[in-house]
Amino acid sequence: MSDLNLPGRWHDALEKVKRWSRINSPWALHFNSGSCNGCDIELLATLTPRFDLERLGVKLQASPRQADILICTGPVTRQARERLLRVYEQMPSPKYVIALGACAVSGGVFQDCYNVVGRVDAVLPVDVYVPGCPPRPEAIIDGMVKLLAQLQAGEKVKSG
Repeated sequence: MSDLNLPGRWHDALEKVKRWSRINSPWALHFNSGSCNGCDIELLATLTPRFDLERLGVKLQASPRQADILICTGPVTRQARERLLRVYEQMPSPKYVIALGACAVSGGVFQDCYNVVGRVDAVLPVDVYVPGCPPRPEAIIDGMVKLLAQLQAGEKVKSG
C-alpha cells in the first residue's frame, strides 16, 4: 500500500481508514503452545452468546495470514517454539499478541520443566497479559478491550 505515491491528504485518509478497520474488526488467531486446555475452553466460552466477544468486532480466524491478533495460551514448550514463531511471522503487520492465562504470563505450574522454554514473552513481544488459571471470560474481554484501546490511542503500533 505504501507504493501508491498518494498526495499527503489522501495518504492520511487511507491510514485513518486502515486504523478504523483494524480497531472495529480485529481478527484473532488462537495458538495453544502447550497448555492444559483450561484457557482454551474459557476462550471458546468467551465467543458464545452469553459473553459474545464478537460484539466488539473480534472474529476468531483459522489462518495466521488473515489474523491481526495472536492469542497464545500455555507455556511455550520446546516442541511448540518453532511453530509459534512461524505462525507469528506469517501474520501481516501490524500484529499484536495476547498472553492468556497464568502459564502464558509466567510459566505457571510448568515453570522450570525440562521441556518448557518459558512464558510467551520469552519468545514473542506481548502487548496484553490476561492472568488467571484459567482466566474468566470477563477477564479475556477486558484484555481485548485494553488492546483495542491501545490501538485506538495509536500506542505500540509495531511494523513487524
